[in-house]
Amino acid sequence: MTDIAIKVENLSKRYRIGVADEQHDTLVGATLDAIRNPARNFQRLRQLTRFRNGSEEDPNTIWALKNVSFEVKRGEVVGVIGRNGAGKSTLLKILSRITHPTSGRVELHGRVSSLLEVGTGFHPELTGRENVYLNGTILGMRKVEIDRKFDEIVDFSGVEKFIDTPVKRYSSGMRVRLAFSVAAHLEPEILLVDEVLAVGDSEFQRKCLGKMNDVAAGGRTVMFVSHNLVAVLDLCPRSVWLRDGSIAKQGHSKDVIEQYLGDSTVQGFISLTDHKNRRSSSVPIMSSVAFMKGDSVTTSFATGESWKIEVECRPTVDYVTQLSLGFAIHDGLGRTIFAANMDQYDKKALPTDTCRIRAVIDRLMLAPGRYGLSLFLSNGAYDIDVVDQASSFDVFWNNDYGLAYPPRPSWGATYMLVNWEEEDVSQVSN
Repeated sequence: MTDIAIKVENLSKRYRIGVADEQHDTLVGATLDAIRNPARNFQRLRQLTRFRNGSEEDPNTIWALKNVSFEVKRGEVVGVIGRNGAGKSTLLKILSRITHPTSGRVELHGRVSSLLEVGTGFHPELTGRENVYLNGTILGMRKVEIDRKFDEIVDFSGVEKFIDTPVKRYSSGMRVRLAFSVAAHLEPEILLVDEVLAVGDSEFQRKCLGKMNDVAAGGRTVMFVSHNLVAVLDLCPRSVWLRDGSIAKQGHSKDVIEQYLGDSTVQGFISLTDHKNRRSSSVPIMSSVAFMKGDSVTTSFATGESWKIEVECRPTVDYVTQLSLGFAIHDGLGRTIFAANMDQYDKKALPTDTCRIRAVIDRLMLAPGRYGLSLFLSNGAYDIDVVDQASSFDVFWNNDYGLAYPPRPSWGATYMLVNWEEEDVSQVSN
């Protein structure tokens, strides 16, 4: 028996964009239409022929994947990372046989189950109990498996009091918890997971992460797609980085993530001009914000590194005679864990046509995780421009301190170095 669980060779997937005449989507359809309307469609037929032989690229198509090749061994846990639109979900949909590739081939050795869109297949008129059986069957579980795991599934979801209530009366969170619980108790040889750790509240997310750890430790082959790079680093010894549909790098997760973060520097600049979270009473003066590490723009920092934001302001009203910038850092639940403003430090900025204000924290002592940033601009007396949750940034563990492991998520958001001392009191005389 081969030790390869997943083998992908030169995999490509093309999609059409915009609205197109269906009969023109194929060479045969275009040929038939050209016979009926030769003058109008001859040029389109020639164009489609050039698209098919590769001499010209069709502007109405995009390549979600382009010549992707890799192998995953049995029992290996592999992370898949990349920005939105990089092709991660398309890859998993092809591996799950939800969609077909345009070219290339895939070999799967073993029973495959996927956690792609949690809750697919739930019927609102059925009870939670009935939906466990329905959803479990859709996901490939036999009835005897569901019977054996039913109590465990319900206990994990935390909705046992409502298990015989129609799902249409569930909150969205309850529905997602039950759906994930069903999917998480599958026993496939190959498990494909797409961003499922984003479901539910913080307590349930910790349970999800623990369940994924159990799956990984159980010797099953797992491909795990996530934007949570801390979870990828914790769960996956090896990772694949997709960029614009192609593999940018694959190898040890630490090396891949470090290079991915180094490539993401241009993503640290955020325009605030039409930001959806600007308060309605605000005068739009703040035009952009950028996270910076030294002179480089980024959205990722390590514990203990220097952290800097640069806010560009363009005053548009005459009554603003001075500017005072404030910011707040929020944890994953939106709670403020730190805030500061220029008034507190007796600082002011004079408004000009374009003014840049910087705030610097010499050592960022935050635990690993994702944090939000809100911005407040005042004239010294009251706020004139406020953008809630203007952007977010990631903090990763820097083990330069030589500790055995990073702080746990349940220990809180801040991080401090501790010196431990002991005294042998047995030698102290009374």
